[in-house]
Amino acid sequence: MNKYRVAIVGATGLVGQEFIKVLEQRNFPMASILLLASDRSAGKKLFVNHREIEVEETTPESFKKVDIALFSAGAETSRYFSPIAAQSGAVVVDNSSAFRMTPAVPLVVPEVNPEDIKWHKGIIANPNCSTIQIVVALYPLHKVNPIKRIIVDTYQAVSGTGSAAVEELTVQAKQVLEGQTAIPHVYPHQIAFNILPEIDVFLDNGYTKEEWKVVEETRKIMHADDIAISATCVRVPVFTGHSMAIHIEFSQPMSPDEAQRILAQAPGIKLLDDPTISLYPQPWSAAGTDEVFVGRIRRDASHPNGLVMWVVADNLRKGAALNAVQIAEEMIKREWLHPRGGK
Repeated sequence: MNKYRVAIVGATGLVGQEFIKVLEQRNFPMASILLLASDRSAGKKLFVNHREIEVEETTPESFKKVDIALFSAGAETSRYFSPIAAQSGAVVVDNSSAFRMTPAVPLVVPEVNPEDIKWHKGIIANPNCSTIQIVVALYPLHKVNPIKRIIVDTYQAVSGTGSAAVEELTVQAKQVLEGQTAIPHVYPHQIAFNILPEIDVFLDNGYTKEEWKVVEETRKIMHADDIAISATCVRVPVFTGHSMAIHIEFSQPMSPDEAQRILAQAPGIKLLDDPTISLYPQPWSAAGTDEVFVGRIRRDASHPNGLVMWVVADNLRKGAALNAVQIAEEMIKREWLHPRGGK
């Protein structure tokens, strides 16, 4: 069996550490692993498969003996280093927003559009965490009954912002419970016991950049430029797991039972849908899991061709690290990736 030389760029971040967990848990065929980060994090040590490995500073020379480079170090780092890594012969799977809407770069969710991987030119983009959940849940239905319109409201965990935001929620929750004033640093307002309808910057059209990512990325992944999409993205005081209420208008009526039957057989999805016993997806129980959980499937009372559903997934796993590793696995399975050296 072929083995591959893997590099993780941004190895000390939340997604970088999740990359390590996912690679270990899925027994990814690694000949070697190189942990890369900024000069500030160089020298730290992380465990991979029970072996301590020192984090190195990312440089243009880092990728000369790498087959697969998994990036999660921010758009600026990706824009600089991803082309260098690709020119060095590595295939880059980039978790930042840097290349997602670049026409020559495939934007891939393996359950939806794995064939797009084939036309990469060295860089493959990993979608936004919320977008991944949406397309995994909706694409199986779209194939049967084309979707005309999507309205989605997301409730996103602080881990999507990074480790500083996780720390901020922890500290603020303690401060509030002790009667102290919580001072925000990461977010514009207190996040503990609060919700913020602001993720990323506001655009001139009144939407945030996060909301517009959902619109553009969903259309690109599903190859459906004509789907009407509107999103409201909200930050909530949850550590891990993004939740969303999705309202879908189909070309033809679809019953909740039919949607359940389709989704029960779809890859990457787990149905949790029994209101009589309060069974529905929750971020608390989704954390640390790989599936996209779907529940509360019901008719949209406002439209004869509409359904409503509740969708939850671990934003660090399927929303980031897992999806990127699945892209690499898909390349290996289809023999689209060959190691340059080690077996």
